[in-house]
Amino acid sequence: MRIASLAMYVSPQPLAAATATLWAFLRDDLRREGLTDVPDRLDAVLHHADAPHPALLLAQTCGYPYVRHLRGKVRLAATPVYGHPGCDGPDMCSFVIVRANAPVRSLEDLRGTRAAINDPISNSGTNLLRAAIAPRSRNGRFFSSVAETGSHLASIDAVASGTADVAAIDCVTYGNTQRFDPERVAGLRVLTATASTPGLPLVTRGDASDDELLLLRSSLGRAITEPHLAEARAVLSLKDFAVLSDADYEPVAELARFAHRLGYPEIA
Repeated sequence: MRIASLAMYVSPQPLAAATATLWAFLRDDLRREGLTDVPDRLDAVLHHADAPHPALLLAQTCGYPYVRHLRGKVRLAATPVYGHPGCDGPDMCSFVIVRANAPVRSLEDLRGTRAAINDPISNSGTNLLRAAIAPRSRNGRFFSSVAETGSHLASIDAVASGTADVAAIDCVTYGNTQRFDPERVAGLRVLTATASTPGLPLVTRGDASDDELLLLRSSLGRAITEPHLAEARAVLSLKDFAVLSDADYEPVAELARFAHRLGYPEIA
């Protein structure tokens, strides 16, 4: 049996239910088109590690792991287009967040504060923030400490609770949290937005055939026009799917190289 995972945006609960509804349509549509071994349900694992599962049918990964580890090992199927503030077609930024009452008015004011990152390999939580801070770093340092939280929601909680002073949260996660869990961000504010890069791509295994890739893209396209999915799309703020090339993701890698050239290879 093949494996499918769409685990990036499934919290709070309305998102999980809408994602399951979206997958049910894709599953049935792909089966009607003759694709075999399409799984009944989504796998809860992200499946965006260095070595993707050989039976991978569809998964959503992050742009930085893609350019760092997954090029040549997966094929790009499509990139979702979301309707949240900070999204521009398939491109999206991160919001640099601080507590609402923090005496911080610019990135420079963050010098010596405590940062939270969700994952060192995250584009939205680390790579975009690193590129924003790199010109202001001194001898490879800027923050007093950096804590790895494991997720964007945990980074939000760290800033809200005062265990961290700043974090970069992708605009889709921030928008979803504002809609469905507003108390979580009630005491926070957006200091600034980072640069924008292509969002989290949907990928399939590297040896998928051209015909299979076309089936996936066609099914995703039908999911955008299917009337019965209107409510699920609204919950997900899903507007479209764009087909991007590997070259379109090169700005993600270039931001990492930019920070390296300025002597700031890691958030520190």
